[in-house]
Amino acid sequence: MVNLELRRQVINVYKELLFLGREYPLGYQYFRDRLHRAFASQTHITDDEQIRKGIARAEFVKKAL
Repeated sequence: MVNLELRRQVINVYKELLFLGREYPLGYQYFRDRLHRAFASQTHITDDEQIRKGIARAEFVKKAL
């Protein structure tokens, strides 16, 4: 069963990163494609703890931007 709260958090961090990517030096399209691939490569993860680690990593990237 999918934890709906974690799903909401993943979607929110994805949207926030997309918003921040508008000013990425290599262009928005480049950033969007890379972000999509990064999130799509993690779709097989179902363990709540692993999802939380992924969200924490995304938050770290968000701070770096």
